[in-house]
Amino acid sequence: MTAKEKVALLRTEMKKNNIDAFIVYSADPHLGEYLPAEWQERTWLSGFTGSAGFVVVTSDKAGLWTDGRYFTQGPRELKGSGIDLFKDGIEGTPNYIDWIISETSEGATIAVNGLATSHSNWVDLETKLTKHKRQVKDLPLLNNVWTKRPAPSKNSVFEHPMAYAGQSAIDKITAIREKMKEEGATAHIISSLDDVAWTLNLRGSDVECNPVFLGYILLTLEECFLFVDLFKLDDDVKDLMKKSGVFLKPYHNFFDHLKMLKNQSILIATNSNQSIFEAVKADNTIIEKPVPGNLMKAIKNETEQKGFETVMIRDGVAMVKFLHWLIHSVGKEDLDEYSIGKKLYAFRAEQKNFIGNSFGSIVGYKDNGAIMHYSAKSEGSAKVTNDSSILIDSGGQYLEGTTDITRTFALGAVSDEFKKDATKALQGLIQLTLAKFPKGTRGAHLDALARMPLWKEGKDFNHGTGHGVGSFLNVHEGPQSIRKDLNPVELRAGMVLSNEPGYYVEGKYGIRHENLILIKTWKTNEWNTFYEFETLTLCPFFKNIIVQDMLSQEEIDWINNYHHMVSEKLGPHLDGEVKTWFESLVAPL
Repeated sequence: MTAKEKVALLRTEMKKNNIDAFIVYSADPHLGEYLPAEWQERTWLSGFTGSAGFVVVTSDKAGLWTDGRYFTQGPRELKGSGIDLFKDGIEGTPNYIDWIISETSEGATIAVNGLATSHSNWVDLETKLTKHKRQVKDLPLLNNVWTKRPAPSKNSVFEHPMAYAGQSAIDKITAIREKMKEEGATAHIISSLDDVAWTLNLRGSDVECNPVFLGYILLTLEECFLFVDLFKLDDDVKDLMKKSGVFLKPYHNFFDHLKMLKNQSILIATNSNQSIFEAVKADNTIIEKPVPGNLMKAIKNETEQKGFETVMIRDGVAMVKFLHWLIHSVGKEDLDEYSIGKKLYAFRAEQKNFIGNSFGSIVGYKDNGAIMHYSAKSEGSAKVTNDSSILIDSGGQYLEGTTDITRTFALGAVSDEFKKDATKALQGLIQLTLAKFPKGTRGAHLDALARMPLWKEGKDFNHGTGHGVGSFLNVHEGPQSIRKDLNPVELRAGMVLSNEPGYYVEGKYGIRHENLILIKTWKTNEWNTFYEFETLTLCPFFKNIIVQDMLSQEEIDWINNYHHMVSEKLGPHLDGEVKTWFESLVAPL
């Protein structure tokens, strides 16, 4: 079926149930960014494959709201669907709830799937719709439309050993219980998959590229329950859970168990699904607070930090070998974006403890580089020759850590305009890397440093500058970030973030440079504790797209020092033609 036909079927169900508008969020019951195949409802309905965005369908109109990362990709994937693109965050784009109100009459009913709707979204809907004499209803209509969903994964759950985790599940549970007591909570529900996995030192593969599994944790001051498909657990995992004081329950019994809770003060994050709140709100007190373990997870312990350093060497070696292959093969072999992504995977797969990609590799040749989260398909991806530029954003999952790196470079002649823009974006990366900042700083306070070189040219990029990164967990991890939006979470020592300014010219090229950076304590004095960034990623930048005359001496020194570090750490693992070529890349400016 086409997207247009699927929307028509949904409208038929809406009419049967007297629903005036239906919202399809990009979500599953665990509200993750990346979804199990059986919960990719928005993608199935609309054909839009971006990681962010949601669809609203009325009786005669439909719209998809998404952010600046997908303003180029969106129109391509929505073509012919009858679904209009709404550019979220752009002046003049209506708030989706306001749009629903304008497209419906008083007394209208707007439906969502409560399992795939966060509590915060539900509250916003209910507050605004009630004010305008409309109501929101939990009614999962797509269950009657998408009848051939993929079957849920039956992949095994496995231990993430202390040698990599650095802290036991018992210690993590104890620390979370201390935070529960501080909040006056007697029970706590953990529903986000990476928080479940981190808390119990378990990993899985229920979501592509994310080493997580479907599960919920119900934690009280005395007991801990894991709700999971028990067939995924072998005897070793069951024994580990028993030793950690965790009781195992079937995944499908979770909501029945919640309904038995009485007179509890339950700590639940507002980004948990609405069905959880509905199950417990009648007989308990709800404390709406962030998951305590979420911040604990973001601050990497010493073992995790060493793990990142270890995998950066392996990943850097794989990247250098891949880049050497690509530079010397392009124009001689029949290559396309998809086959290049597969080759990059093969180079990473040669490395010790490599598990898989940390996200779908972005290989954007020429103007496809301007599509920020571009995904080349096996059929119809662009042929790549020794012409123009290419942007490659990729990462790996290793037992010791997670990587995410972007390099943009020339495969042939590029314009002076491209080189200037590439230099400005690199200056932004350098200026953020060089930052020194006091305790209490938020990501929004630093975001401008990465944008300033572009801002001075009247240019910008429509995505965040930095996101948190998991330790053999999700490549996009909160709660910290570096972006324009004010995130109240303080940046703290031990956090790992991406540093990825870019610039994109639709129809011409895309540029992004990205390293991962670790926050470390710089100095403590009478004023405050101050932090600095340590660069973790190890891979050369291509000097032939840098306009050296645009750089300050400080920026030149940074590039030379960075390349010296890359040379020292990667050089011993390279040989032959690859090493000779590599040494030319890391030679001083």
